[in-house]
Amino acid sequence: MPTMPRLFVSADLSAGQALALDEEQSNYLLRVLRLEAGAEVRLFNGRDGEWDAALAGTGKKAAVSPVTCRRIQPPPASPALTLLFAPVKKDETDLIVEKATELGAVRIVPVLTQRTQTRTVRLDRFRKIALEAAEQTERLGLPEMADLTTLDAALAALPAGAALIFCDEAGDDPAAPWGGEAGRAGPARLVFESLKGKDAAILIGPEGGFTAEERAFLRGRAGTFAVSLGPRILRAETAAVAAMALWQAICGDWG
Repeated sequence: MPTMPRLFVSADLSAGQALALDEEQSNYLLRVLRLEAGAEVRLFNGRDGEWDAALAGTGKKAAVSPVTCRRIQPPPASPALTLLFAPVKKDETDLIVEKATELGAVRIVPVLTQRTQTRTVRLDRFRKIALEAAEQTERLGLPEMADLTTLDAALAALPAGAALIFCDEAGDDPAAPWGGEAGRAGPARLVFESLKGKDAAILIGPEGGFTAEERAFLRGRAGTFAVSLGPRILRAETAAVAAMALWQAICGDWG
């Protein structure tokens, strides 16, 4: 049985509403999928849950019928998760945005750290990646995308009361590889257990990690929790996926 098409729309959704779809969505439904009037589609906008509707027109632009538009899922209720990350290479950065969307981030913020190598991002590309990921994974909303910003500005913009989870892979010994074992953060699982029910932001550093100055600042910041993701040094994109998956399993909507 074919999967019912699922589309993000910006308009409000309500029972009995007639809604015009844009040209790209109409082309996808009418010419790519070759749907006819009466075919069912699902719509979501990130505010009103998910709605079942039917195509009402098959001209140059499609519309959904006001007769069958009904809500089939309410908006989810769970703690909000923000991802802060230092951009890396293009493909790896795209992967981070895609997986962060799949894993339920409500906000995705690329940040400049002292060792960030990639210093330009394309928000239009990020939004397209997030849109496709949301439509394919049954998500009911799109993450907010922020432009590339400094670490200080990103932290200042965090919601009041949100815990900052600082993925700190280094120790404190400058003479030892990756700082040795002294001063390493505790296991992420134990920290996450203590943050259940709280909004949170996960911070992933650049290739090469954070500088000693950044580590000292972050560890001294109120509301910041340094965590370790295990004994191996993970690539930035792997660390982002691992940290978000663990948070969702313990604090988020996987339960």
